[in-house]
Formats: sequence, C-alpha cells, structure tokens
Amino acid sequence: MERWRGRVALVTGASVGIGAAVARELVRHGMKVVGCARNVDKIKELAAECKKAGYTGVLVPIKCDLTKEEEILSMFAAIKAQHKGVDVCINNAGLGNSDHLLNGKTSGWRTMLDLNVLALSICTREAYQSMKERNVDDGHIIHINSVLGHFVPPYSDFHFYTATKYAVTALTEGLRQELREAKTHIRATCISPGMVDTEFGTQLYSDDPSKAAAMFGQHQNLSGLDIAGAVVYTLGAPPHVQIGDIMIRPVEQQL
Repeated sequence: MERWRGRVALVTGASVGIGAAVARELVRHGMKVVGCARNVDKIKELAAECKKAGYTGVLVPIKCDLTKEEEILSMFAAIKAQHKGVDVCINNAGLGNSDHLLNGKTSGWRTMLDLNVLALSICTREAYQSMKERNVDDGHIIHINSVLGHFVPPYSDFHFYTATKYAVTALTEGLRQELREAKTHIRATCISPGMVDTEFGTQLYSDDPSKAAAMFGQHQNLSGLDIAGAVVYTLGAPPHVQIGDIMIRPVEQQL
C-alpha cells in the first residue's frame, strides 16, 4: 500500500457500513480519500475521528446524490479542481428493496438500477477519464458487488436486486476488457460480499424490522472492516496482478 500514500481515492456511499470502513482504512494507509454521500454529517464525524487517531491520510467529505448525473459530474469537477483527479475509485454505494418481479413497483426497480448500475457506470467512466487525462497508468477501479452477482437465491425479495448485481459482474469484466484494449494498466476488480452487518437489511425491510432480524441474525456476519481488508489486499497486489473478483462470505452462511 506504500505506493498509494498521498494519492486520491473516491469512495461512494462513505457515510455508513462498508463505505465508511473502506474510507477509514484507506485514510489509515495514508491516502487522500474523498467520501461522498447524500448526507455528509457522518462522513464529517468520521473525518474528525481519523484526524484524532493520527492517521497519515485525510478524509474529505463531499455531498452527492448519485442518482443524479449532474451531481456526479459536479463532484468530479470539484475533485479535479481541488485534488487534480482520482487515482482509485471504489464504487460502494448501492441499495436493495423487496419489490418482487411479479408485483413490484417500477419506482423501486428504477431506484435500484439508478444507483446500483447507472451511478456505478457513470463514476467508472468519469474516474477513467480523470486518470487518462493525467496519464495515470496504474489506477484501480473497484466495484463492491455481492455474492448475489453470481447466483440467483430462492427469495423473491432479492430477485431484482440480484439482477442489478449480475450487471455489476458483467460490467466489471467488460471494464477489464476495455481497459486492456486501451493498452492501459488501470485495473478493474469487484469484491462480492455475503451477509455483512450494515444498514442494508433494515433498509430492505424497513416496514418489517423483525424480517430483517430473522434474515440477517442467523449467524455471525461479516463486518465492514472485513470488506475493507479485501479492498486493501486488492490495492496492495503487485501492479502486474489482475484480481478479477473476491467472493467473501461468513463461514456459516448457507448460500
């Protein structure tokens, strides 16, 4: 990780959960981390915690609604003006809701597509262009995917969400191929966690907290720090090593 010290990483969805854990770890390793979310108050608190802990990096909060392309473009313009550009892009932001295929709301499907697929793709495009215009040949783009990007579970609540994560799997491999065709050494990786202790479950079942507890309380889940460790491992790999995907589950998880 020494070669990343002082360089700029964008972490989307950095206010809570996996994003907050990833942002903290990259700051601990000396990176300048731009953390974005719609509500930046928690990122500001995390930035203060990192500073108090004496970490050598810095966390820079920035407000951005990733479902709005104009806000993403404004964010990248601000990063360019203030920090020259992005060297690492961690596409972490995502959400799920329980709209089924047979009777789900179009608005629910659209929200998942807007954040899980389109925002990820826009951030990827803008991060690559930022690297390209500065002749950065060793950058890294990491998508926080899901084990559900690799199989369809027998739970109707997850079917449309699973489709968005299958898209992330395809987009990561497509990105790897396009980067290779562009003759750049910028790398593309996705990290596919199983159950993680985050706010995902309570958001998915916001109308029925007991269902979230039953689904996500079966065993010891992963922590955000576990996923942050996978990100650090990926970034720390030698520049000639392409890590395509890391699938990481709790030991007791069945699927």
